[in-house]
Amino acid sequence: MSFTRREFTRQSALTGAGIALTGTVAALATAPGALAAGEPKHGQGHGDGHGNGHHDEPGYGPLVPDPRGILALPAGFSYKVITHCGVTKLETGEYTPSNHDGTAAFEGPRGVTLLVNNHELSGTRAGWEHPVPLTEGLVYDPVAAGGCTVVETRRDGRTAEWVGIAGTSTNCAGGATPWGTWLTCEETEDKAGRNGLLKDHGYVFEVDPYDRHANRDPRPIKAFGRYAHEAVVIDPKRGHAYLTEDASGPNGLLYRWVPPHGFRHGRGRLRALADDAGALQAFKCFDRNGGFVDDLSRATKTGTVYGVDWVDVPDRDARTVSVRKQFADGEVTRARKLEGMWWGDGGAYIVSSFARAESPGRHDGQVWFYEPKRRTLTLKVLLGVNADPSREGAYDGPDNITVSPYGGLVVAEDGDGLQHLFGATESGRTYPIARNELNIGSEQEPEYSEFTGVTFSPDGRTLYASIQDPGIMLAITGPWKRQPHRH
Repeated sequence: MSFTRREFTRQSALTGAGIALTGTVAALATAPGALAAGEPKHGQGHGDGHGNGHHDEPGYGPLVPDPRGILALPAGFSYKVITHCGVTKLETGEYTPSNHDGTAAFEGPRGVTLLVNNHELSGTRAGWEHPVPLTEGLVYDPVAAGGCTVVETRRDGRTAEWVGIAGTSTNCAGGATPWGTWLTCEETEDKAGRNGLLKDHGYVFEVDPYDRHANRDPRPIKAFGRYAHEAVVIDPKRGHAYLTEDASGPNGLLYRWVPPHGFRHGRGRLRALADDAGALQAFKCFDRNGGFVDDLSRATKTGTVYGVDWVDVPDRDARTVSVRKQFADGEVTRARKLEGMWWGDGGAYIVSSFARAESPGRHDGQVWFYEPKRRTLTLKVLLGVNADPSREGAYDGPDNITVSPYGGLVVAEDGDGLQHLFGATESGRTYPIARNELNIGSEQEPEYSEFTGVTFSPDGRTLYASIQDPGIMLAITGPWKRQPHRH
């Protein structure tokens, strides 16, 4: 049943300006410790143990420079390198592939954690020193460089790594499924014959971290469409898939895939779907007055709530026209750099990394929360344009995100200048967790790669994240604590 503008306008009129904002995060600020949703009362919350003067201060204190020049962390925290491109090796003897991206952690037997790690490698293998190895039976397109690996970590510190899928392209954020598999997403629209590739790309593939045999003979989930995929989440209650598109000219879309009648999710069932199974739809937003919203950058205040309708995609495989270009102005809502997503609190947290001249408004990051039950999209994060990205204390370009077991969100920064992992509490306050200190530029012109693949271990004790270039997966541990609640 369509959620109409009239219904949303009537609901807004009944609730007025006080529409309830549910979920983990109320709103984020643009700098650590700044407020976006009211000052918490003193004496409530928990001390951070680092002498910052207030028991309700969020986070873990200032970041301490790393003598190894890799990762600055708060006092009391430490990290371990899990994989390192060109240094660590797979079970089969090849080096760990480069360009780490989206990651999820799965609980294995006897204290084992399984991490599926995307490698965002575009084009052909010839262009990369360490592409994903072509493991027999796991290859989609033998000339493509990308794919994902599965990393096994044990309590005794031992690790192992093997290929989950190879021969795919530009594997970006992806997403975990409720049934314990990984959906790896190709952020490209390259077709066979373009950029040296032999097959069409721009699809989603399922990878099973537990069953290597299940990954043989990779088959794209064409029902999810062919476009520049970024991330995907699955609604565990309704079975819908939500997918982001990172594209411009015109800006990309948020999609919803509705399963066919009678379909039941489970291991291996997505790859068995017909290419046109279910319905692929793009979102269309409207404000509380029923006015159409052409681009999410129009929102200038946290707490903005839009109603959402869904419009069927005419040709999901984009045989002649890119999916996002199949819609005329006024038919769908767009957003620049729709990137990471994470399911939590009964809905999907969705990142729009930044907006510039290609968008109606400018910002350095948004995180939205889509609530399927109400069919509303609420702005939780709005980062103003960062005037000096080389300065510690301001954030820009959110990308991969995860919901923290300690409250709020953890966000991987992919902006200009300094790169951080930062958190946001339920009271709407931000704080640093880590800073990338690995300079891949020069002393005169330093450059720091983005953070990717932020995810907690199943027991919540370890935060995994990667430095994309050259490709280093890190395990961060320390005195995690519940962050101050919203007041």
